[in-house]
Amino acid sequence: MAMLNSFRSAWGRLSTTGFRYLWTSRALQADQFENENNRKTESQQSAHEESDEEYEKNIKIKILGASLKFVPDMGWSKQAISAGAETIGYPGVVHGLFPNGGADLVHYFYSTCNRQLNQILEKEALEMASTSVPRKPEEQVRDALEKRLRMVIPYKKTWPQAMAIMTLPPNVPVSLANLLTLIDDICYYAGDRSVDFNWYTRRMILAIIYKATELYMLQDTSEDHKETWLFLERRIKDALQMYKVLFNSGLSSDSTLKLFGETGAAAFVTARNILGMNCFRNNRRF
Repeated sequence: MAMLNSFRSAWGRLSTTGFRYLWTSRALQADQFENENNRKTESQQSAHEESDEEYEKNIKIKILGASLKFVPDMGWSKQAISAGAETIGYPGVVHGLFPNGGADLVHYFYSTCNRQLNQILEKEALEMASTSVPRKPEEQVRDALEKRLRMVIPYKKTWPQAMAIMTLPPNVPVSLANLLTLIDDICYYAGDRSVDFNWYTRRMILAIIYKATELYMLQDTSEDHKETWLFLERRIKDALQMYKVLFNSGLSSDSTLKLFGETGAAAFVTARNILGMNCFRNNRRF
């Protein structure tokens, strides 16, 4: 405003008519008004674009959530997504919003389960902090792994297909990120705050144990998957024993990691062989 008044005063001294002064003043105000309108329009357009993106994201989440109940019968597929969309009022062709098809559904399920587990572990950690009886880290790890694996049980029949989808090259980065997020959350709430080499070792071991138990669970027909939880408990005990022996033996970090990797891989192969070598090929229905 001060700048505008100075401009008016200077122009009044130079102008020979009030009309020229009036026009210039109004023209200046019009320019300022137009500039302000342009800024507001750009801001509104940006907000509108963000709103559109958020709106589309919310629609996708709703559709994927509604699609999960069709997975046991239709698998991790575009058909399941179409069926889910129709139940909440969207046309079946909306599956075009998901260019990766079944992979989008698998990743949604995996990340959703991870968030649910994170919330459970956070709540348990707060409850445990208020008690005077701490739990052993290995007990916390075992229980957390079991809780996460139980989330897969309702989709057990089609889970080999989901595992196959996650191993396809385009899907590996997101699948690996989901697995590492899961393992890191479990380690964190079990009290692992290390930043040394052991940080990587423990997480690698736990990832191998999780995947081996996941495979074992797929063929387990025992009541409430009792054999799976026993398998999980044995793998954790084995890892603890090896950890104590190897880190007290004076072996180098590279040698220790190699031995852990070989043992974990052996457990993984054993569980896979129980299922049969063709378990993934027979379920690639996508």
